[in-house]
Amino acid sequence: MTLSLRSRRAAGLSTAAAAVFALGACGSGEQEQAAREGGAEQGQSRATVTEPVVATYDGGIYVLDGSTLDVRADLALDGFNRLNPAGDDRHVLVSTSDGFRVLDATGATLTDVEFPGAEPGHVVRHAGRTVLFSDGTGEVLSFDPHQLGAGTPETASYTTSEPHHGVAVELENGELLVTLGNEEERTGIMVLDAGRNEIVRNEQCPGVHGEATARGETVVIGCEDGVLVYRDGVITKIDSPTEYGRIGNQSGTDSSSIVLGDYKQDKDAELERPTQVSLIDTETGALRLVDLGASYTFRSLARGPAGEALVLGTDGAIHVLDPVRGEVVRTIPVIGEWEEPLEWQEPRPALFVRGGTAFVSDPGERRLHSVDLGTGEKTATATLEQVPNEVSGVVAQNH
Repeated sequence: MTLSLRSRRAAGLSTAAAAVFALGACGSGEQEQAAREGGAEQGQSRATVTEPVVATYDGGIYVLDGSTLDVRADLALDGFNRLNPAGDDRHVLVSTSDGFRVLDATGATLTDVEFPGAEPGHVVRHAGRTVLFSDGTGEVLSFDPHQLGAGTPETASYTTSEPHHGVAVELENGELLVTLGNEEERTGIMVLDAGRNEIVRNEQCPGVHGEATARGETVVIGCEDGVLVYRDGVITKIDSPTEYGRIGNQSGTDSSSIVLGDYKQDKDAELERPTQVSLIDTETGALRLVDLGASYTFRSLARGPAGEALVLGTDGAIHVLDPVRGEVVRTIPVIGEWEEPLEWQEPRPALFVRGGTAFVSDPGERRLHSVDLGTGEKTATATLEQVPNEVSGVVAQNH
C-alpha cells in the first residue's frame, strides 16, 4: 500500500458544449435556446445559476435553477455518467468512464479539472474533505473541496492492496476508514491513522457496500448480514434480524445517532424489490425494520432538515419516518406509481434533498419536481426534452 501527497494538474480540456435556455417552471415548453459555445476555461463562467440542481440524461447533463427549475444549461457529455455534490457551494463531481470530472454548476459549465481513475465509484463528503474511490485501481484521493474554485486542489492519495468496489471516509482527526476486498469478494473495513498506519480492522462484513456518518462522527458500513459501526477507535458489528439481510445503501446525518438503510432479504433474487427499510441506532446497537407498504430503490433514500428519514416509494410518495419512533409519520404524494427497472443504470425516479426542499424526478413523464417538505406542496416543475436519470446538486459542507 502506498501513501503520497501531491498536487494534480488539470487533465485535458473540456469538450462539452453548453447551451443555455429558459424553460418554464411549470413545463410550458417555451424554450429560448442560445447557440452552443465551447467549454469555458476554469474561473470564466458564462452563467450564474442559483442553488443549482443537476440531472443526467443519455448524452448530457442539465443544470437547473434550484428555485424555479428553469433549465440554465444543457451540457453534452457522452456515456453513462453519475453525479455527486463536490462538497462546496459551487461544484458537482461527474463520474465518467475515465474518472471524476468537475462541473461548475453555479457557472453552468464543465471545467477542465479532472481526477483520472479507472472505474470511478463512491464519493464521500465529511469533515471538510471529499474522498474519491476508484474501483479499478483501489486508489483513494482526498481533498478540500473549497479549493476547487482555484483549479485542481492538493490531494492526498492512498491505494488499497487490491482493487475492489469500495469506499473510504476521512475523519476530522485525519483517520481514514477504507473497505477491504478484491475483485472476487469484499470482506470488511480497516481504519488507518493520519500517518496511514493501521489502527483496527474487521473482516466480518461479507459484501461490504455503502457508507453513512451519524452523530459523534460515527461511520456505518453496510454488509450482507448487518452493518459495521466505527467510533472512537472501535469497530462494532450489528447483525441483521434475518439470516440474509443486506444493507447496501445508507443515509445519515450529524444531527442523529440513527442511520437509514435499505434492507434486502432474498439472496437469490434477480432483482429484489424490498418494502422494508432499516433504522440502525449507532448508540444502542438496535436495528429496526419498518415496512413502507411500497418498494423503493437505491436512489430513494435521504434525510430531511430535522433528521427525519425520507424514502421515495414506488407508489410515487415520499415516506417520512420518525427514526426514533421507527414508524412512518407522513406521506407526501409527488408522482405516479412506477416500477424499478431490471438494469440499475436505467432511469428510475430519484430523490435529492437539500435543506427543506426535496427534488424528485419522474423519468416516465420527463419531469423534475421540487417539493417543500414542510408543507408537502410542489413549488416548481420542469418538463425536460430528455429523460432524466441521476439527480444531484450543490451541497456545501463546513470547513
